[in-house]
Amino acid sequence: MKFTDEAKIQVEAGNGGNGCVSFRREKYIPFGGPNGGDGGDGGSVYLVANPNINTLIDFRYKRIFRAQTGQNGMGSDCTGKGGEDLRIEVPVGTLVTALLDDVNEEIMGDLTAPEQTLLVARGGFHGLGNARFKSSTNRAPRQTTPGTPGEVRVLRLELKLLADVGLLGMPNAGKSTFIRAVSAARPKVADYPFTTLHPNLGVVSIEAHRSFVIADIPGLIEGAAEGAGLGIQFLKHLARTSLLLHLVDIAPSGDHTDPVEDVRKIEIELEKYSRDLAARERWLVLNKIDLFDVDEREQRCRDIIKRLGWQGPVFFISAIQGEGCRELSYRIMEYLEAAAASQKIPEEREDPQ
Repeated sequence: MKFTDEAKIQVEAGNGGNGCVSFRREKYIPFGGPNGGDGGDGGSVYLVANPNINTLIDFRYKRIFRAQTGQNGMGSDCTGKGGEDLRIEVPVGTLVTALLDDVNEEIMGDLTAPEQTLLVARGGFHGLGNARFKSSTNRAPRQTTPGTPGEVRVLRLELKLLADVGLLGMPNAGKSTFIRAVSAARPKVADYPFTTLHPNLGVVSIEAHRSFVIADIPGLIEGAAEGAGLGIQFLKHLARTSLLLHLVDIAPSGDHTDPVEDVRKIEIELEKYSRDLAARERWLVLNKIDLFDVDEREQRCRDIIKRLGWQGPVFFISAIQGEGCRELSYRIMEYLEAAAASQKIPEEREDPQ
């Protein structure tokens, strides 16, 4: 299935029902007075985060969503029925932006938790019936108010993956092979150069109650921040990750490819896209060490690290053989647990009496 991570829809809340003009008509009661009821409120439109949905593909076929209109008021002081609210299910991780016009837009909310609800269009208010306007000086009012129209909005839905760790690297760096090695995810891999066309999520289970989510992001090329190749279509998926793993093929194919230059190209794209993303914790993972003997692999790895001037953590793995993958997974789990513990706010202690 094609991964759809952005959609444009129109939501229309229901209009409020109009108030009613009516008078009581009964035998032997010549002056029954007004009894026109109010209209019903229009239904509102809500977006609800559903953890069982993982794409926005359904919005490709249906783009206009309307809530129910409120019923008009009736005689005998009968109030019109309110319109039913419309609840639209979207994936967890959906960013909702209201398009005000061709230039201006406004972020309405970010649905990051299951069952989280966001009001995107409020239903119209009900109109008042003529019974509301009776008084000692106006015993037969014919005045009513109409229901107000419901809000109409054009929304852009943007899905960002909710993952703890993002895999970063050039096409064919071995990201898909790595995620297959450490999780149950099965993205496509092959022995020829190609890039993943859509993100893959995998759950890495260390032991009972210790696991994290890793995202296999499509490979980047030079100029991605300006839209080259897959462009920023998938760069944005790295925005929610806590840790980036920069996978590097220490033996890239081709006569003019250099692992160090590949790393620097991606660093430039990250900096162009987001300085915050470029400053995020990033570990260097040198892959495909199985292609060389011990002495040659050590020499190649030392050369790459020295030329990069890399100061952060470095790991050596063979994703296809699983060498070093388990150890890396444990280090990631420890890092995420430490980061989560540092973000917890200590409980306030009561002062002793």
